[in-house]
Amino acid sequence: MEIKRIKEKEVWEEFLSRCDEKTFLHSWNWGEFNKAMGNKIWRLGVIKEKDIIAAALIVKIKARRGTFLFCPHGPSVKLKAQSQKSKILKELINYLKQIARQEKASFIRISPIWERNKSSIEVFRNLGFRNAPIHMHAESTWQLDIRPEEEMLLKKMRKTTRYLIRKALREKDIKIYQSKEIKDIKIFDVLYQKTVDRHHFVPFSFSYLKNEFLAFEADDEIAVFVGKYKDEIIASAVIIFWQGIAFYHHGASFLKYPKIPVSYFLQWEIIKEARKRGCMLYNFWGIAPKNKPKHPWAGLTLFKTGFGGYRKEFVETQDLPLSWRYWLTFLIEKIRKKKRRL
Repeated sequence: MEIKRIKEKEVWEEFLSRCDEKTFLHSWNWGEFNKAMGNKIWRLGVIKEKDIIAAALIVKIKARRGTFLFCPHGPSVKLKAQSQKSKILKELINYLKQIARQEKASFIRISPIWERNKSSIEVFRNLGFRNAPIHMHAESTWQLDIRPEEEMLLKKMRKTTRYLIRKALREKDIKIYQSKEIKDIKIFDVLYQKTVDRHHFVPFSFSYLKNEFLAFEADDEIAVFVGKYKDEIIASAVIIFWQGIAFYHHGASFLKYPKIPVSYFLQWEIIKEARKRGCMLYNFWGIAPKNKPKHPWAGLTLFKTGFGGYRKEFVETQDLPLSWRYWLTFLIEKIRKKKRRL
C-alpha cells in the first residue's frame, strides 16, 4: 500500500460513488468549502496494486484550543477492502504523522464513517487512539429509505407525524418553497439565530453557511427550503443532495404558531424533492444518543424519528495524541462539553 494525493475531482468522486459508507463531509466540494474557510486540506488515496481502496479528506484545524489534523466522516473504504481496515488506517496514520510534524499539529482527530462495533473500535485502540472529549460531526444519525412509494412512506411514519402532514396538506395558509439562490441563505440565517436563542447552542457563522452554499451550488447539490404560514417564515432547512443521498444539514424554526405543522410539512416536501432527484436515502443527520432522555437534542430526535427510518451509529470521534499540547485541548473541550450538557 502507498498514500498518494488525489488531485482530480472526477477520480475522487468516482471512487466515493463505489463506497457504501459515506457522507458529503468527504465530498470534493466539502474540501472546497474548507479551503474557502481558510483551512489547508489534503485529499489522500490509499493505493494498492494501482487501485484506490480508501480515501481520506484531511483538514488542518487551527483554533485557539490547539492545532490538529482532522478527518471528517472518513476514511471511506471500498467494499472489497473492508477486511483491510486496520492496515489502511495504519498506513494513513504513518503518513499523517509526517504532515503533523510539518504543520505543528499536536494530534490527529478522526470522526469515523465506520459502523460502531467492537471490531471497528479495536482497530483504533490498537493504533493508540482514544475517545475524543467532544464530537465534531454526527455520530448517531437517523436515516430513511425513501425508495418506497409516498403512501408507503406515510404509512410507516409515527401516527402523529402522519396526521400532522395530512393536516398541513389541508391548510391553505401553509406554503413551502425551494431556493437555489445565495440570497436566501440570509433568510435562513435570520430564523437560525432565533433557534439559537431558544435552544442555546453555538451556531455556525453566516460566513460558514454562505461558503457551504457556494461550495455545493455549482453542482446543484444544495438548496434552501422555506416554510411559511400566512406569509410569515416559520421553518427553514439547508439540504445537501450528494450521490443519491439527501442530508438535512441545517434546520431552523420559529414557535410562534405551535399548532401549525409547518416543520412537518417542510420535511415531507424535502423528502419528495429528494425522490425527484433520484435520491434513495434521506439522512436526518444527528440525533441524541440512546438512553439519554434529557439530552439537549431529545426533542429534535423525537421529531426526526417520527418520519420512520432507522438509527445508524458510527464509531465515536477518535484522537491520536502526538504532543503534550494535546492535553490542553483535551481539558478545554472537556469543560466545553460539560457546559453544553452534551
